[in-house]
Amino acid sequence: MRRTYLKSVLGGATLAIAQAAPDGHAIELHVDLAVDPAKGREMIDVFHKTFRPAASRQPGFIDAKMLKFRAPKRGEAPPGANYRFVLVFATEEQRLAWVATPVHQKTWPLIANTLTNPNYTALLYDLA
Repeated sequence: MRRTYLKSVLGGATLAIAQAAPDGHAIELHVDLAVDPAKGREMIDVFHKTFRPAASRQPGFIDAKMLKFRAPKRGEAPPGANYRFVLVFATEEQRLAWVATPVHQKTWPLIANTLTNPNYTALLYDLA
């Protein structure tokens, strides 16, 4: 049963990537967030219980992760950032369509309200 589930999940991700841009590559958005340490648990709960489930139902969605910063290994960490949000969609157009939905307009502010600085860095990558 578990193997069948994993195959269907992985197959869906592969299909989404295959249907990405003409070159077959998806996009990945990295957002460095300065989350108030007193609101860290709240932000993680919102991400896992509200934001990610809503995003996962959108056309082109591939993955969403919230990474907690541990330590720099080489170079410097983004100033003040203690979390990195990573969102993967098959295309940038599909990600923008998700951002324009009423559910995104309702769920992203729940995460933004946990930040100490609303001026976060957002970097868009093409998967190579």
